[in-house]
Order: sequence, then C-alpha cells, then structure tokens
Amino acid sequence: MNDEQKRAEEAQAMERVVNATRQVQVAFTALLSQYPPQGAGKPSKLALQTFDAALQGLEDAQAAFDEILNDLLDGNR
Repeated sequence: MNDEQKRAEEAQAMERVVNATRQVQVAFTALLSQYPPQGAGKPSKLALQTFDAALQGLEDAQAAFDEILNDLLDGNR
C-alpha cells in the first residue's frame, strides 16, 4: 500500500468515526424524545435497539481507527 492509499484509509477511518458519532446523536435524540416532558418515559424497543446498534457502530469505528492510530504511533505506517 502506497502513502496515498494509507492516507485515504486513515481519512476513511476518521470519517467512519464521525458518521457513527452522528448516528449515535440521532438515535439518542429519538430515544430522549420518548421520556418526559415529550414522552411517557417508556422507550420503545425499536428506539432502544437503534440506540444500541448506533453505539456498537461507534465502538467498531473507534476500534478500527485505534488500530490505524497505533500503527502510526508505532511508526508502522
């Protein structure tokens, strides 16, 4: 892999973290709307599953980014 490809991979990993963070924010806002004063305080199963999936997506994105970052810090990239 050449340097240009490595930089593209690094940028994609960062973008994945940004997008996953946005998905968590959207899912959290939807979940929050189901609590008072707007909601009844009983979030739907779908809202909870969506939030959980968004968090998992963020964790996965962060793990992939951490791998690249560790390679950079170790001088392997």
